[in-house]
Amino acid sequence: MTAIQSDIRSAIQFATSFRHHRRRLFLPRSVMFRQCLLSRSFTVASRFGEKAFSTETDNDVSSVEVVNNKPPICTADELHYVSVDKSQWRLALWRYKPPPQAPKRNHPLLLLSGVGTNAIGYDLSPGSSFARYMCEQGFDTWILEVRGAGLSMRDTDSKDIEKSAHALSAKMETAAENATNDSVSYAEQQTNVQNSSAESEVPLVHEDLMGIASAWDESILATKLTETFMRLSERLSGFLSESQSKLMSAKLFDQMSKLLEDSFVFERFHEIRGKLLSLLESRQNSAVAAQIRDLSQNLVNVIEEGQRSVSPQLNDLQTRLTTTLEDFQKQLDLIVKYDWDFDHYLEEDVPAVMDYIRGQTVPKDGKLLAIGHSMGGILLYAMLSRCGCDGKEPGLAAVVTLASSLDYTSSKSALKLLLPLADPAQALSVPVVPLGALLSAAYPLSSRPPYVLSWLNDLISAQDMMHPELLKKLVLNNFCTIPAKLILQLTTAFKEGGLRDRSGKFFYKDHINKTNVPVLAIAGDHDLICPPEAVYETVKLLPEHLVTYKVFGEQDGPHYAHYDLVGGRMAVTQVYPCIIEFLSNYD
Repeated sequence: MTAIQSDIRSAIQFATSFRHHRRRLFLPRSVMFRQCLLSRSFTVASRFGEKAFSTETDNDVSSVEVVNNKPPICTADELHYVSVDKSQWRLALWRYKPPPQAPKRNHPLLLLSGVGTNAIGYDLSPGSSFARYMCEQGFDTWILEVRGAGLSMRDTDSKDIEKSAHALSAKMETAAENATNDSVSYAEQQTNVQNSSAESEVPLVHEDLMGIASAWDESILATKLTETFMRLSERLSGFLSESQSKLMSAKLFDQMSKLLEDSFVFERFHEIRGKLLSLLESRQNSAVAAQIRDLSQNLVNVIEEGQRSVSPQLNDLQTRLTTTLEDFQKQLDLIVKYDWDFDHYLEEDVPAVMDYIRGQTVPKDGKLLAIGHSMGGILLYAMLSRCGCDGKEPGLAAVVTLASSLDYTSSKSALKLLLPLADPAQALSVPVVPLGALLSAAYPLSSRPPYVLSWLNDLISAQDMMHPELLKKLVLNNFCTIPAKLILQLTTAFKEGGLRDRSGKFFYKDHINKTNVPVLAIAGDHDLICPPEAVYETVKLLPEHLVTYKVFGEQDGPHYAHYDLVGGRMAVTQVYPCIIEFLSNYD
């Protein structure tokens, strides 16, 4: 495990250093689509409240959007967008319409993807497409891309949806192309990284040899400090809990303290620091804002006095302090931008698209069939648990989970590598994990000699189970950026009691036995992310007459890793027919 963590750190260092000139690969897909839901007469109640699963919508919600000119990366028959009520998110829905000769089905089918992934994993190629296979079997098939994934967007005007979709598609294709065409050798890359590091460590001296600081604009720095403090006490109040705000405030002051260590102004700095922290924790009003501005100016005066001293430690203090503030504000921007967790998917995204699909397909009983891979299956389990707890109808005729569990404590899942991010302070220090960019950067090291990171392939697919070109497409096109808040909640699945809601008080596995929905739970024998024992940990809690448990893989092969259940070469003859048989029994 230590070796694996070391390799991951190396990959992250390599990705962030070597690709500094391609930072666009790390940029989040920041614009999300907004779309309203069709109004229907039926409502499916849930623990989240009537409106969460209701198809009733407000009159001021923008009209439903369907892109006629689909972007190249979307290989579905249609691309729809669904608005999430009272948010700026527009979720992408890939639709696959059954051919006329296909069997007639009574329920539409919703596919949910894993954490940090998009719809491409379900549709890697015409010959290896789980979505297309289900469609040809007669199911009106829909793939949801939750907020932050794939072609989903926010803050986009309805008139610009098609344009924005094409722009996102181009970014995804460019990122993959850059990773593929990177012809610089690993040795050259390492040399470039080292040279870059060495150059960055060369100090820039702006003062004379006596260490006397040049004059600088105090008002600009005072303004920057005030803006930062105001954001901490005001703008972030809707995104961070009280304890998290304290952590962020303390972190900023710690960074500033390091710039003033061993200085004669250090004590005065800490006196002002204490007063500011007290104000930042209070409710924001005009009086508090005025005090923050005054204290910010006082702080600048103290720092300015240190800047004019002859202390060598304070040379270039203005530049270093300005850089500290800019970096800190970027971190705050990421926290605000990536402010969602598992419960946002569960309580907002999934109910919104279920209502929309019902409105489009009008099943007689108002129910859907659903399949979830990895986190997608966890979402389905959590929904059954929530609804079972309150005796509500989840609106699902049957459910299939692929490599999913509510409790990983009994397994040796490789996802335990994420446990260091279970600390809220660490999550705030690393607001996002650019999984897609990291895997793209690491891919050459896992697929070419000397195969430094070849073990990454085993997490995705077992040996010889996925065509190299499809594996390459999966790695370079399927993964997205993950908010630390999402990881923070998902890591509770590795603690006693299993996955819980954001409050930490509701344990999803405690109520899964109350469901009345049939479940097919599938595991892969060589799945290092969600091993069979983890899948069974949830299976054993489901009503025995409603659950079917199946492990794919044989002692002498073929074996199934995490993504082989969806896109492996044997899945079409072994896994898919099993799913069709199960769903047909409840359609």
